[in-house]
Amino acid sequence: MVQKRQDAERKRRGRPRAYDPETALHRAMEAFWSAGYSGTSLDDIASATGMNRPSLYAAFGDKHDLYVKALAHYWSQGFEAMREALAGKRPLREELMSVYDGSLSLYFSGEGPARGCFAIGTATTEAVLHPEIRAAFSGGLRILDKAFEDRMRAAQVAGELSPDADIETLAMVASSTLHTIAIRARMGTARAELRRLARKAVGLICGFSLGRTSPSSTA
Repeated sequence: MVQKRQDAERKRRGRPRAYDPETALHRAMEAFWSAGYSGTSLDDIASATGMNRPSLYAAFGDKHDLYVKALAHYWSQGFEAMREALAGKRPLREELMSVYDGSLSLYFSGEGPARGCFAIGTATTEAVLHPEIRAAFSGGLRILDKAFEDRMRAAQVAGELSPDADIETLAMVASSTLHTIAIRARMGTARAELRRLARKAVGLICGFSLGRTSPSSTA
């Protein structure tokens, strides 16, 4: 009898999962994205993923654990898109606009009003009370800053930016523009207006080109 129970248990453990973890995590992220961390219940997540509570706990842990995993999932996707956009295969001006255009496409991808950036829109409010969320949030922002900075240093070496350009500051401008676009998208600013803002930021950054010390207003 004991052997039969052990055999049955092994069979249950050997069965394939009835869900795809990445798909479930993405759907959970979508639920958090729409209503925020505090406004999203486990029942909302269960409905979005098609998983019951015990299955959610078994796969991802509690709500806090699930959110942290969703944030990591979002950052992972964003970092991959940044690497592709800032690969150094095109002029800096074009690659920066590619980052902003890609972000705008994501921020305006929902069926309803623009949701902006998942991290900016949800983690900002939770970072004060949840150290783990704060660490994941700030860590992701630092990676974004470094991606911009590395690309601009390469552009400086290639002669696209002046040798005396303050790369660290320009990278911060690029990151801050991305954050501003995310916030303004969520508050209802039109996409076309946000793209104009991005073009102006790119014009400012790329205005520090070789032989020119004042920023350009064109993009």
